[in-house]
Amino acid sequence: MWNIGTGDDGEQDESLLGEASDGLCSLSPTQRIYAFAACLIAGLACMFLSMIVFVKPIKFAVLFTFGNLLAVGSTAFLLGPAQQFQMMFDPVRVFATAIYLGCVVIALICALWIHSKLLTLIAIIIEIGALIWYSLSYIPFARRMVSELMIRLCDTEL
Repeated sequence: MWNIGTGDDGEQDESLLGEASDGLCSLSPTQRIYAFAACLIAGLACMFLSMIVFVKPIKFAVLFTFGNLLAVGSTAFLLGPAQQFQMMFDPVRVFATAIYLGCVVIALICALWIHSKLLTLIAIIIEIGALIWYSLSYIPFARRMVSELMIRLCDTEL
């Protein structure tokens, strides 16, 4: 999957930025990298700027969630939207994805329609936790290590 180049038999290997990627076919590999970087930087900038308006939870929630979605969605330029969607709903990370997307929706509903600062902050905290858990699924054994660490830290019985 990560190989870039051609095989010995003349066929092109499946690659991260190869022309065979589904979706976004009209973009060259260089354009995909630039689009990924621009989307990621815009998302991180929105998340950073949201910290400035932290005292106003509604503005914070909207800006943070928008930046978060931009940053997560930026990898669609590298993989293609279909492959990213498939990876997000892989059995290993389907629950983290569902909780993350649910909290994104709940945070926006709490911020824009309900106008509840407390519910918005709770949804944002759970959203961050779900995103961290989702991200850990891409690192081998990371979830197990974090789970064991949390069990040791929270175990009060000695």
